[in-house]
Amino acid sequence: MSTEPVRVVRHPDGVVELALDAPGRANALDLEMAEALRDATARVARDPGGAVLLRSTGGTFCVGGDLRAFTGLGEGTGTYVHAVATAAHAAIHTLHELAVPVVTAVRGAAAGGGVGLALVGDIVLAARSARFRLAYTEVGLTPDCGASWLLPRLVGPRRATDLILTNRVLTGDDAERWGLVSRSVDDEELDSAAYGAAARLAAGAGDALRAAKRLLREGTGEDLGRRLAEEARQIAALADGREAQDRMAAFLGRPREPESVS
Repeated sequence: MSTEPVRVVRHPDGVVELALDAPGRANALDLEMAEALRDATARVARDPGGAVLLRSTGGTFCVGGDLRAFTGLGEGTGTYVHAVATAAHAAIHTLHELAVPVVTAVRGAAAGGGVGLALVGDIVLAARSARFRLAYTEVGLTPDCGASWLLPRLVGPRRATDLILTNRVLTGDDAERWGLVSRSVDDEELDSAAYGAAARLAAGAGDALRAAKRLLREGTGEDLGRRLAEEARQIAALADGREAQDRMAAFLGRPREPESVS
């Protein structure tokens, strides 16, 4: 069994699978996980096959930054958070710039940076029971992993502001209605539906698909790379502050509350 937190599996039908594989930690992004994701996406970019499938193992897609790794570092918190964000952002940017289509399968929680990672896919499928939550402002931080760039483009500025400022929770069905994901599916169908979508794209007209994706990307306006750098700078600066450190510690110390859509 592989001990790597991120795995790359190449299938004979041209699907290249990128799997977050640290289910015991809810695929949280500490520095090891973020660097593994960066390195794995770089390997995928060198030979992306006909389509890429981004998924996770276990019951959670990705809960974002690992607050347990962020707390207790004192003045070094910002430096550590910046390193995590920079590595994760390299992976996000690589996935965004892939010439081939990217399909994402979201099961369970996608929170914080996990939301940006999920939404960077071209086709995003979510289990109906999935939960999307930004959660940054609750712990005194600001969005990273492209969330402040992706969300307004997907759901519009009003809804993006709502999600980021209020930490509203969306189910898979809610996310489909809001335009956050391509479609929601029954939980038991997620894996087969996502793989089937990737396989159909891999078997499709490769040149046309790549050209169509390039046209879509060129029409989005602001450069993602510049936004990612600013996101990393801002989240690191806040992470060094007492408010964020206190709020992260308090968040870890209290019982989990059931999540619901307000």
